[in-house]
Amino acid sequence: MGVSLKDVAQRAGVSVKTVSNVVNNYVHVSPRTRARVQRAIDELGYRPNLVARHLRNGRTGIIALAVPELGNPYFSEVAGAVIDAAARHDYTVLLDHTAGLREKEILVCQGFRAQIIDGLILSPIRMATEDLLGRTDTSPLVLLGEREYDAPFDHIAIDNVAAARAAVQHLLDTGRRRVAFLGARHESAREPAHLRLRGWREAHTAAGLRPPEPLVMATDGYDRQDGAVAMAALLDRGERPDAVFAFNDLVALGAMRVLARRGLRVPQDIAVAGFDDIEEARYAAVALTTIAPDKRAIAQIAVDCVVERIAARTAPVPRRILPGFELVVRESTVERRG
Repeated sequence: MGVSLKDVAQRAGVSVKTVSNVVNNYVHVSPRTRARVQRAIDELGYRPNLVARHLRNGRTGIIALAVPELGNPYFSEVAGAVIDAAARHDYTVLLDHTAGLREKEILVCQGFRAQIIDGLILSPIRMATEDLLGRTDTSPLVLLGEREYDAPFDHIAIDNVAAARAAVQHLLDTGRRRVAFLGARHESAREPAHLRLRGWREAHTAAGLRPPEPLVMATDGYDRQDGAVAMAALLDRGERPDAVFAFNDLVALGAMRVLARRGLRVPQDIAVAGFDDIEEARYAAVALTTIAPDKRAIAQIAVDCVVERIAARTAPVPRRILPGFELVVRESTVERRG
């Protein structure tokens, strides 16, 4: 048998109700009584029955997080931060992997696991606004990621245009004038790739330069291989840049591998900047300059929003929240001294 509220109450010399108030963090308990109850909890090793608590509230105690690719370090880092943030609300996180497929994103969004979760945090990359507007599941939904939607749900995303502009401005400030963009796509202008490309263009224009459009390279995906293929193609057609801004760190790392194979030095010959600040970027042979989204803030805000919606059970007034980002300058754009 485990330790019960009654056991704690007897040890602390208070009522079961008082122990319950302390466990549930109600404010109307004096500091002295709270300390006595907490001491009894610690001594007896009491652990609240979270399942029973959630069931009494008509909930499961589980929120789902659906991301396109758990193998991508950015999404795995965000997932870890979401799990930590949810634990502070006594929630467990069910991880789902959509593989970036529209049909899977729609399936997750429409609540095929509605019986076992209280709310959903979804990072879509293929869904359209009409897919969200057609949602029939009433469980709370919070969107993550930079693709823009006109839909009545909380959306947590950094400012892609401003972040890309900051990265490219840094490259221009180092004296570079032929800054390539790796990772363009042919889809909607609401795609993150288009937003980051817009920031690339705006940085050139702000510096009084014409954006070098022949240096814009599309990619099939956003992995190391995609960056390697795009970088090789750009060099092979004689369009050698003096800097590269990549859609993300993985694309940048793939590009850097090709540059090393071709005998080109980073940053002396070609500077490289990425986006996401994954751990691999920090420990690459040439540490990568990158845009670092505040992943902890993104996760905390998303969890706070979904938990708030679960508690309120009201139709959401949609909020678009923009956590901060930082340009982290490393060796791939600024040559080491000494």
